[in-house]
Order: sequence, then C-alpha cells, then structure tokens
Amino acid sequence: MEISDPFFFGYGSLVNRATHSYATAHRARLKGWRRAWRHTSGRTVPFLTGVPCADSEIDGLVALVPGADWAALDLREEGYLRHVIDAGLQAEAPHPVAAQIYAVPPESMVYPQERAPILLSYLDVVIQGYLREFGEAGALAFFATTDGWDTPLRDDRAGPLYPRHQRLSASERGFVDDQLQALGAVVRRG
Repeated sequence: MEISDPFFFGYGSLVNRATHSYATAHRARLKGWRRAWRHTSGRTVPFLTGVPCADSEIDGLVALVPGADWAALDLREEGYLRHVIDAGLQAEAPHPVAAQIYAVPPESMVYPQERAPILLSYLDVVIQGYLREFGEAGALAFFATTDGWDTPLRDDRAGPLYPRHQRLSASERGFVDDQLQALGAVVRRG
C-alpha cells in the first residue's frame, strides 16, 4: 500500500464499522473541522456535515477505498461533495495516508423556519460507532464538536427510518439519551 492509495475520513455514521465494508480502517483526528446538523434542499431530514473551522478538531476513521473505486461511497454519500484533505490529518495507520472528506456544499444548505427533526436512529448509529472506536470520552467529544443541537430529534427507534440503523445495547441507548437530556435537546416521540 502506498500513500497514493485513497482513503476517506468518516466523522459520522462511517465511524460505525457495522455500516460499511471498508475493512482497512484506522482511528484518526482532523484539525480545522467541526460537524454540524444541516438541512439541505435534497433531503427531508437534517444530516451531519463537516464544516471547516480553524479552531476545532474532530475524531473519526480513515478507511481505504479499494482500487480507488469511489462509486459506491459517492452513492451512499449523495448530497455531499468530496474534498481532498490538504492538512491537519493524523491517522493511527502504519503509514501516511491521503484522504478525502465529504461535506455538504454551502449552496445546498437551507435554513427552514420549521426544521425537520434529526432521526434518533441515525444519531444512535453515529454514537455507537464513537463508543466502540473512542470510548465514552470520544462520544462525549462528538457531542461537543457538533453544532445544531437546537434542532429537534424524532424518536424513531421503534420503527427506524435511517437505512443503516443498528441495534444498540441498553447502555448505549442510555448514554445517547443522557447526553441529549444534558444538551436540553427536544426529542419528539414517534
């Protein structure tokens, strides 16, 4: 494997290895970025995006894109654009990696007065990934380095709407619920 082999930097659901088949993956940190919940013209619910921010850094995974075949990942990440990471990436890989990050283009973002809720099944997947990769401290850092918690959430756990939903343990669900309560987030049932 050479540095020219392409990697992606995942900072949301891609941190949860159960949601993809990119086996060569390593924990990583990216300086100069935050996460935010954003509404876009192409989706009915908000989703996470990376947002450049000089004073911030986020944890995530870098994973090899075999044969530089971006087609499947680009399809999964529809609505995002890929950006080459020029600086600030530190990966726990046995060799240097070159990576790209997906982010929503600013022209696709919308700011509706009536905001659709974040799917709790989506957040659950993200936090499960952070708990598994970075432990409780890493999951707490996710909440701290993500903007948009004033957006309401929809508790769809009984009938998950997120296509890559995962079953969480009682302790994982409790952790998510406790953090949302601490943030004062509004969770709508059903």
